Amino acid sequence: MMPIKSADNFTSAAVSPPPPHGPAIGLILHSRELFRQGAVVQIRHQGQTYQLRLTRQDRLILTK
Repeated sequence: MMPIKSADNFTSAAVSPPPPHGPAIGLILHSRELFRQGAVVQIRHQGQTYQLRLTRQDRLILTK
C-alpha cells in the first residue's frame, strides 16, 4: 500500500503502531507520583537501599 501523508506526519496504512502497553514494558510509574512528598525516593532492591533524586534541572539520579 502507498503511504498516506497527513499534515503533521507520515503514516502507512499497512503498518500499525505498536500497542502502548505490552508484556515487556511492565508497570509504568509517573515521576510526579513518586516525588509527591519530596525530591528523594528510597528504593529497596535485594537488601540494598538506593536513592532516586529529582534534581533542580528536572533530571533523575539513582545512587546506592
